Amino acid sequence: MHLLRSERFPAVVLLIAAGLGLFLANSPLAPGVVAVKEAHVGIPGLLDLSVSHWIQDGLLAVFFFVAAIELWHELTEGQLSSLRKAVQPAIAAAGGVITPIVVFALIAMGTSSGSGWPIPTATDIAFALGVLAVFGRGLPPGVRAFLLALAILDDIVGIVFIAVLFTDGVDLFLLLAALVGVILFSLLSRRLTHRNRVPLGIVLVLLGILVWVLVYLSGVHATIAGVALGLAMASKPAARVRAGLEPWVNGLVLPLFALSAASVAIPAVGLNELQPVFWGVLIALPVGKLLGITVFGWLSQRLEDPEERLRFADLLAAGALGGIGFTVSLLLSELAFADDAMLRDEATLGVLGGSLVSLVVAAVLVAWRARHYRREERRV
Repeated sequence: MHLLRSERFPAVVLLIAAGLGLFLANSPLAPGVVAVKEAHVGIPGLLDLSVSHWIQDGLLAVFFFVAAIELWHELTEGQLSSLRKAVQPAIAAAGGVITPIVVFALIAMGTSSGSGWPIPTATDIAFALGVLAVFGRGLPPGVRAFLLALAILDDIVGIVFIAVLFTDGVDLFLLLAALVGVILFSLLSRRLTHRNRVPLGIVLVLLGILVWVLVYLSGVHATIAGVALGLAMASKPAARVRAGLEPWVNGLVLPLFALSAASVAIPAVGLNELQPVFWGVLIALPVGKLLGITVFGWLSQRLEDPEERLRFADLLAAGALGGIGFTVSLLLSELAFADDAMLRDEATLGVLGGSLVSLVVAAVLVAWRARHYRREERRV
């Protein structure tokens, strides 16, 4: 369990899971993989989902629940707890969202791939911090704090995109019932004590599942239930729950999602036959993120005291780390092209390729900056 709480090991597990998914989908086992992903499990007429949708809508809601708890902590006590702390990474995050959209639009807008513009806007916190932990020994704490705040703000944007862009035909009555459930969940979590943690904990789990079902049936993407519950839970029990769930999210939820999402067949076509969505995502993630975060981050640093500003080269490393989209980008690929398997698969390959390029570039830049700071420390 200790390994799964670290920043390095979960990133390695995610990479292995994605690689395994890609390998299986392009091996003789591919028909079996497709059969498993498309097998339906649940209650016919109420909750009859395929295995891949249980992973995407169900398990991933647990990931968003944990992410929302971390987000609330950062907003109230951590890196985003004041306007002064939040404004600089917020400006950099804005650049890291706007610039990839512009790059993608230049490549793919006006084609059938155009609806994939949200895909390259996300940053994968687990991967980015994992690369930072592996290659960044010696970097000043400010770099990690900046990256963490940036990635959390990116997650907020991803959540908004999921809630706004990929929701239609909403049943307002069911959504209102889910909201009542969230409020009740929040109130009961504040009654949680050491003495009643087992019975009340069971009630909270059942209530959380009910909220998830109501959100799913309402037509809103079910992961939003995880976000709402994570933000609503009382701080002290939320911290304990996050600590308990984190190894399961890192060791089971995210690897399963990576395995499922990355299990796409590589198209047997020439490079000139690949759709614009592939090239748009492949280029927008490493190039758009790096440029957007670096330039907007540099502008945001003008608001900081000169003695506390991050150096341009450090912002460059943070920008490269921001291009590792992976988890949320894969989910956005699934949602943006839910009705077009070919475009969805090419978008997924673009996410994997773009994230891999960003990972390599980030590793080189982070290692370079870490060596620089270690040399400076030896000189002192």
